[in-house]
Amino acid sequence: MSERAISQDLNHPDRSEQELDRLVELAEDVIRRARAAGASQAEVAASIDSGLSVNVRLGEVETVEHTRDRGFGLTVYFGQRKGSASTADLHPDSIQATLDQACAIARYTEADPAAGLADAARMATSFPDLDLWHPWDIDTTRAIELGIEIEDAGRAHAGISNSDGAGVQAGQGLSVYANSHGFVGRERGTRHSLSLALIAGDEDGMQRDYWYDSVRAAGDFMSAKALGDKAAERTLARMGARSLSTRQCPVLFVPELARGLIGHLLGAVSGGALYRQASFLLDHVGKQVMPSWLNIMELPQLLRGQGSGSFDAEGVATRDSALIEGGVLARYVLGSYSARKLGLESTGNAGGIHNLIVAPGSADHAKDDFAAMLKRMDTGLLVTEVMGQGVSTITGDYSRGAAGFWVENGQIAYPVEEITIAANLREMFAGIVAVGADVDRRSHILTGSILLERMTVAGE
Repeated sequence: MSERAISQDLNHPDRSEQELDRLVELAEDVIRRARAAGASQAEVAASIDSGLSVNVRLGEVETVEHTRDRGFGLTVYFGQRKGSASTADLHPDSIQATLDQACAIARYTEADPAAGLADAARMATSFPDLDLWHPWDIDTTRAIELGIEIEDAGRAHAGISNSDGAGVQAGQGLSVYANSHGFVGRERGTRHSLSLALIAGDEDGMQRDYWYDSVRAAGDFMSAKALGDKAAERTLARMGARSLSTRQCPVLFVPELARGLIGHLLGAVSGGALYRQASFLLDHVGKQVMPSWLNIMELPQLLRGQGSGSFDAEGVATRDSALIEGGVLARYVLGSYSARKLGLESTGNAGGIHNLIVAPGSADHAKDDFAAMLKRMDTGLLVTEVMGQGVSTITGDYSRGAAGFWVENGQIAYPVEEITIAANLREMFAGIVAVGADVDRRSHILTGSILLERMTVAGE
């Protein structure tokens, strides 16, 4: 298949399937050639991504970018010796050079007992339509108009003094994974986003904040006005921010930051950290790590889910599975390599987790919205921004710069900044008081706000 054969128009109703057919043909041909070159096993991942990105600021166009990226990666195994190579050029000569390079690398690497394809019996055999393909028929002119509309809505608020710009992005991607077990998996998906960042200022200082929306289908976007209003309200609410004296208090993480806490959990229970013995949750399967009322499920095949897929990066079938059940760690998060290193089996998570659902609730079974979560906290710190990288997967120590709001009697009292929040993730997870019903659906980690019993807040 020549590079010229790759179409420039993935939005055509039949074009995406034709392009997938061509990627499948290429992948299967390369696998045959790898076997002929002496490889005992081989796998190919090939992709085509295209999109439009527009940024406007103060009513003027700043950037317009049309993207079209290709990727082709090949891994071969000579017994348990592995070689990998990749290219962004789908010309036959480049593909042949990639194959030659992968084979050469494999012949000189050390044998690794854990190397090899995922088990053939674990390959996916069912490929339901997960409703992930919704190309956005938007041209550059309309994207610019939409960006200006979003920015105008935000700048219309009294007190907004400047703008860092609005963004409109439309994207679609096709991918194929195939291996010498005879497995061929085809995927296509779309991701679109809108964003706006604003600045407010007066004689006491300036504040910046933003908002965004991310969807599979453009029809699911919040309105341009609603997004502009949200960005402006968040920015203006930060005016007059002050620091706090050092104290210990309850802390409430808004949903978009709460998913970061769950991300730290995933980092600690993922195979790479475990077989390197670099996790504070080593040997914790079957042990209580969160409150007994808390459950976290992976649901990989949600319709329009941000992380949906019927197979993982090795072709292993995905399935619904508990991660946390009654507060107990039910399993680790493993691909086949890390599973072999640990003497376990793949959990269908090569390439990462799929849709992870943190069930809303608390010890009294209430499912509180955001206002109710503030009342539940009563007095404490609402965190809306964190900064820095002060999180250790090895020890669980957590210390990050933060900003947000001080809350008294269940009501926001005033904005705060230039503070540090600190604790240990082990105690943070065990000390979860409630998970809100205000779920942020812009990510593959679906959680509401998370209220922690106590953290140390360091300020003045």
